[in-house]
Amino acid sequence: MVNPWEDIGRLLIVGGMFLLVAGSAIFMLGRSGMTWHLPGDIFINKGNFSIFFPLATCILISIVLTIILNTIGRR
Repeated sequence: MVNPWEDIGRLLIVGGMFLLVAGSAIFMLGRSGMTWHLPGDIFINKGNFSIFFPLATCILISIVLTIILNTIGRR
């Protein structure tokens, strides 16, 4: 009989490792000064007010994650 807590524990460990690697990569890219903006990203700068909404980046990340998770999920 499989203990469901073991599966949940493994999932949390793998998810945590993924978040650690992704967070470290983003942190290092930010410190190195590397920034990128796709053509569909919205940036508004008026006086002392600025807002940045990465619309195209969000869509691209969503597509990539959908492909990756569908590939992993189909066993």
